[in-house]
Amino acid sequence: QVQLVESGGGLVQAGGSLRLSCVASGSIFKVNAMGWYRQAPGKQRESVATITSGDSTNYGDSVKGRFTISRDVAKNTVYLEMNSLNVEDTSVYYCNAFLVRRFSTGESQYWGQGTQVTVSS
Repeated sequence: QVQLVESGGGLVQAGGSLRLSCVASGSIFKVNAMGWYRQAPGKQRESVATITSGDSTNYGDSVKGRFTISRDVAKNTVYLEMNSLNVEDTSVYYCNAFLVRRFSTGESQYWGQGTQVTVSS
């Protein structure tokens, strides 16, 4: 089995910062790309930031310059440093990973359960 577990969400005032973490665990051979997505009530899930196995990053337009994604390959962990938060960043943030399970030849996509980030004005 494979699990993605997020942590670090919470309530913060506008202008503040939060750091999200996501650990992939279980029967994993290799973790390839990882990323963060978010979904607010009544809205579609959107990509926040992604990072490849080669550490290439991509950011959504609304978070460029404010958020930073990074990863620790040895720990199968991805981070999202969020600065200058505003109320529009309020959402459930989901971790995503493309990985190869042990004794498997194919890549599969996994999602975490989500962590709530609430930014107050």
